Amino acid sequence: MSSGDLKSDLSRKTSFLGLKLWVVMGLCVGVFIVGILCILSIWVTCRRKSRRTLDGYSHCQIPHVSKDIKVDRVGAANVHDHPESLFLTIHDKPNETTSEKMLVHLGRSKSSDADNISQCSSIFHHERGFSSQSGEEGSSGTVRKQPSYGIAMPSPLIGLPEVSQLGWGHWFTLRDLELATNRFSAENVLGEGGYGVVYKGRLINGTEVAVKKLLNNLGQAEKEFRVEVEAIGHVRHKNLVRLLGYCIEGVHRMLVYEYVNNGNLEQWLHGAMRHHGTLTWEARVKVLLGTAKALAYLHEAIEPKVIHRDIKSSNILIDDAFNAKVSDFGLAKLLDSGESHITTRVMGTFGYVAPEYANTGLLNEKSDIYSFGVLVLEAVTGRDPVDYSRPANEVNLVEWLKMMVGNRRAEEVVDSDIEVRPSTRALKRALLVALRCVDPDSEKRPRMSQVVRMLETEEVPYREDRRNRRSRTASMEIESVKESCSSSADVESKVGRADSSTSDTILG
Repeated sequence: MSSGDLKSDLSRKTSFLGLKLWVVMGLCVGVFIVGILCILSIWVTCRRKSRRTLDGYSHCQIPHVSKDIKVDRVGAANVHDHPESLFLTIHDKPNETTSEKMLVHLGRSKSSDADNISQCSSIFHHERGFSSQSGEEGSSGTVRKQPSYGIAMPSPLIGLPEVSQLGWGHWFTLRDLELATNRFSAENVLGEGGYGVVYKGRLINGTEVAVKKLLNNLGQAEKEFRVEVEAIGHVRHKNLVRLLGYCIEGVHRMLVYEYVNNGNLEQWLHGAMRHHGTLTWEARVKVLLGTAKALAYLHEAIEPKVIHRDIKSSNILIDDAFNAKVSDFGLAKLLDSGESHITTRVMGTFGYVAPEYANTGLLNEKSDIYSFGVLVLEAVTGRDPVDYSRPANEVNLVEWLKMMVGNRRAEEVVDSDIEVRPSTRALKRALLVALRCVDPDSEKRPRMSQVVRMLETEEVPYREDRRNRRSRTASMEIESVKESCSSSADVESKVGRADSSTSDTILG
């Protein structure tokens, strides 16, 4: 067909109002486009109505772990009887007097700088029964032996509809978090790093939160989001920062945590919180003990166990009662019960990374234990793990402290800012715990549940173990003496020398 014929066909009149064919075809295309737009408009309107319907649903309360609560038991009979509340065990409730004793020259008023703390991420999920070795509480814990009293605790999410699709926490919309953070205002930034930015926010019910907005660098946001959500969701522990909810919308991946407004251990030891006062020895031990309990729970009370991989002072947040809150699980790994270790790319913070992990990439809970040992030394001495401003033999904190202890100068390592110095026994206990944890042979490092018991006891650590070793040594000596038909006096003499030698080796 020639172009002239096509033009004449399109120009001929049709029976529809006498309009030309090309006009009719144009009208059809226009009507089709308008129809598509109408359908899209109706669909958007329906979605908005359904969202308003969700906002009208009845409010749900989510279990909240107060800083005054020691045990959070989910699944107990009382919970079934009272579904609207969670019954908890009260233990070790802090009071104002105790909190005030934690600081030297700590003013009663807090400046606005306290809000500028480094707020990181948190914690891990996986349900498993309570482990007596960890000495702490978990979301699926069995009943403890001490008596408990049921009290209903308010949730930080009261007033928000429960719309989670993961079976826990709250599913926040992007608009919810924009409103909470004043559209992610720079004034609300608490901290930032390679993972993204953390903002302070206030939910519509008045609850203060920390919103971690993950950077979407080549899928890194999706990866870190999955790691933290899969591991954190259901875990409840006094010494773990609580994950309240999340946001999945388009390319956005955000995590919402409880807001801890009393800084972190690094800031109290080296940074912005020092103008509020100096942490006393008792405060430092309390923070270390809380951290140890959290790690004991993650390593020994849940399955699979959780390896934090980035234990350091800036990731130990501190609440108003000076309880430790372990945070930032963006580098964490899960280790199944059948696995002795996993091989992974070396990650962590220089100075805290265990030597065997740095050299081989083989990771297990012993790596966290080494990092905790460095943390103890940092709290005791007030020094950074690696400080190039110091003389060459003092740059590495671990090596310097070993040298000082070896030279019988342990009393000189205590942070000079501590006005009331610890007793010799207390200092010895802390240093023994630290040196055990940073043992170059990972197999000789204690479990975190053992560390908890060592920090809690008023006696010298590992006294029971020393007695066991003494008993074994004595038995060997006795057998040897029996074989040589030596006198009982010789036996007592040798046992005494063995006891003395073992004690001197441990106590340095």
